[in-house]
Amino acid sequence: MATLFYDRDADLALICSKRVAILGYGSQGHAHALNLRDSGVDVRVGLLAGSRSKAMAEAEGLQVLGLSEACAWAEVVMVLAPDTAQAELFNTHVVPHLAKGKTLMFAHGFNIRYGCIDVPGHVDVSMVAPKSPGHRVRELFVEGSGTPALVAVHQDFSGHARALALSYAKALGLTRAGVLETTFKEETETDLFGEKAVLCGGMSELVKAGFETLVEAGYQPEIAYFECLHELKLIVDLMYRGGLSYMRYSISDTAEYGDYTGGPRLVTQATRDEMRRILGEIQDGRYAQAWIEENKKGRPWFEAQRAAGQDQLLEQVGRGLRAKMPFLDPVEVSNATPVAGA
Repeated sequence: MATLFYDRDADLALICSKRVAILGYGSQGHAHALNLRDSGVDVRVGLLAGSRSKAMAEAEGLQVLGLSEACAWAEVVMVLAPDTAQAELFNTHVVPHLAKGKTLMFAHGFNIRYGCIDVPGHVDVSMVAPKSPGHRVRELFVEGSGTPALVAVHQDFSGHARALALSYAKALGLTRAGVLETTFKEETETDLFGEKAVLCGGMSELVKAGFETLVEAGYQPEIAYFECLHELKLIVDLMYRGGLSYMRYSISDTAEYGDYTGGPRLVTQATRDEMRRILGEIQDGRYAQAWIEENKKGRPWFEAQRAAGQDQLLEQVGRGLRAKMPFLDPVEVSNATPVAGA
């Protein structure tokens, strides 16, 4: 059985007694820093010199330090820089200040799982991983609720690593919803698989294929967009609330019949076999190594895919339709590359 922790299982005073540095002020970084601050934690944000995020953090009343300065000041260091930037950041700015008894924290296990970071034995290493984008972590906290999360301990030098991690999770509002205990290995492998095979890779490719099938058959691109992308949110929201059964309960019988007859023709045994191969590449490290090597080369293939994806017909049609639907609060994304430690 899964082990879940809630507010009653965590002592907020533990993290409130520590000096906490948040390295990075992106999606997760801003949410962690602000929620900790509002929970009474002494927190500083660590950023690279010249970071564009400094003004945003200071506008929220947060104190910003350089990365090395923040690591020297803190007793607890939460690393929230991009996965591929963490090893260099760790070796340059964190290691020199990892005194005995400090705590090193992560929100994703990638660098520990694949050995990109070699942590000395005299510190605690733990993870608190919200199962939500950072802006939602912040929104729900402000509303008085929280998002579910995962907690794991990789190294327990002090004997109190889990208790402190749960205290940190409580300061983020996560124990309001429930925190599930896991390991760095399990979190990393399932997270990468979910992204690659279902949530991002699988879903994106299915949406594109459906859109292109309808357009190639002569249907209006705008109609294809609504059917294959726009309405996806409606279906996912139903699943989110009540699983597949509630989604099927809420849709028409005709749509439910299409679910049962169409799904198995698309997700075939060959699809499941490919999923197992994808999982195998994640488990043995090939997937991580390929991503690390792509970054070392300057990400030429990745950036080309990003640019091509933003220019496809599906996106062009979507931009035009969303502009006519202000109730969506539409946003546009440029082909910008995140800056490590930003």
